Amino acid sequence: MNTNKLKIFNDPIYGFITLPSALIYDLVQHPYFQRLRRISQMGLSSLVYPGAHHTRFHHALGCMHLMQKAVDVLRSKNVSISAEEEQALYIAILLHDIGHGPFSHAMERSIVEGVHHETISLMFMDKLDAEFEGQLSLAIKIFRGNYHRKFMLQLISSQLDMDRMDYLKRDSFFTGVAEGNINSERLIQMMNVVDDILVIEEKGIYSVEKFLTARRLMYWQAYLHKTSLVAELILMKILKRAKELSHKGEVLLASTPLSFFLQNKIDESTFDLTTLEIFSRLDDNDIISAIKEWQFHDDHIISSLSAMLINRNLLKIKLSNEKFSSEQYQEILQKYAAQSNLSREEVKFFVFKGKIKNQAYSVNIEPIHILRKDGTIEDVVDASDQLSLKALSKPVTKYYICFPKQLAEK
Repeated sequence: MNTNKLKIFNDPIYGFITLPSALIYDLVQHPYFQRLRRISQMGLSSLVYPGAHHTRFHHALGCMHLMQKAVDVLRSKNVSISAEEEQALYIAILLHDIGHGPFSHAMERSIVEGVHHETISLMFMDKLDAEFEGQLSLAIKIFRGNYHRKFMLQLISSQLDMDRMDYLKRDSFFTGVAEGNINSERLIQMMNVVDDILVIEEKGIYSVEKFLTARRLMYWQAYLHKTSLVAELILMKILKRAKELSHKGEVLLASTPLSFFLQNKIDESTFDLTTLEIFSRLDDNDIISAIKEWQFHDDHIISSLSAMLINRNLLKIKLSNEKFSSEQYQEILQKYAAQSNLSREEVKFFVFKGKIKNQAYSVNIEPIHILRKDGTIEDVVDASDQLSLKALSKPVTKYYICFPKQLAEK
């Protein structure tokens, strides 16, 4: 083995992160993975929290580091994990987000229609598996949920997985939202496996409660912060308009990969290996540089929305626990239509409503299992004496309405 492949990364949160094998080094070096350096982890949140510029590359390495810790802890508790399984866990968690595009959620709802990032992640994994002559096959089997040892998938994707543990800690660090900070070290220390199911030992219950509370706070304070939300909604409208104009034959200045997605209808049925290759060349830079150009376009809709985003002069957004009535919505629509000389369809790019939902913990999917001292296993909601956990498992829905600021001033 070429020893210089056992590289070390310096991480501001965990200190040194070591790449455990030559194969992992080769995967990290691959252009598909290096692309994640150019994709922000939190999309447009830096418009609210200027520090939130960390990337998905950073996050993926952090997740792998936590997985290394988890494997060590479980082995110390006599859970057998073979060398092959260990490598597969590292690969699966390292590549779990590789299918994210730039501003992923906005893209999934505008130019890459209904193709979920997990589907794209699996396509990338299959392609890498072919390139690396089948060395990723066990990782893919675990990631797809087809491996008989269920706890391995839970480490990668569950309500208490390495992904969530890293992004909560990392996002709270880079945003400065201290309430989101969690003790991932202690949570991992409390992990165990019973009957192939991942459990947290009873004495770790307070850390789980803290983790779920932190998750809820991070959603309302960071991920669903109303300014990040309105910025993402504006981005969706820009991409939607760009696609409409492209389909009418307008030539918009954009990079080659972005132009491809604007000009073609891409959905699950058309997302093939050629599309994947073009997708792998897309990153935040394509979107931002296009929007910088589009603010000077002749089309009033795309130019004003693009200028809003570039200059952070956004639409007004109102949040409410109650639905906005359609009378309220129609009134604002008409008011803006009268002011702006836009058609009703065009006004909808500037006046729109919708809802957001957040649930810190769901009782309907695989629960977080607490291992009692007497050996019984309980759902954390039942095991906890904190009534707040019952509240955290109820979905909270908020409604929003967005409109140009000048309408609020009158």
